Amino acid sequence: MEPEQPVLVDQTTISCDGGGGALGHPLVYLKFGSADDNGEGEIVCPYCSARFILDREAAQPVGH
Repeated sequence: MEPEQPVLVDQTTISCDGGGGALGHPLVYLKFGSADDNGEGEIVCPYCSARFILDREAAQPVGH
C-alpha cells in the first residue's frame, strides 16, 4: 500500500479527524510553527499519519 499524498494547506492552524466519520479519530488541531511542525513546513497527524504541507506562498495567519 502506498502512503497517501500530502495535503497542501494555506492556513497555519489546521484540524484533522481522520476523515472517516465514525471510523475516524478524535478531532485534533495542529499548528505550523509549533511543536507539531517538524521545522520543514510539514505536519503529520499523530493519529492517522496524514501529512499536511504548508503552502508558504498562500499561508495566512489565523486568529483574532
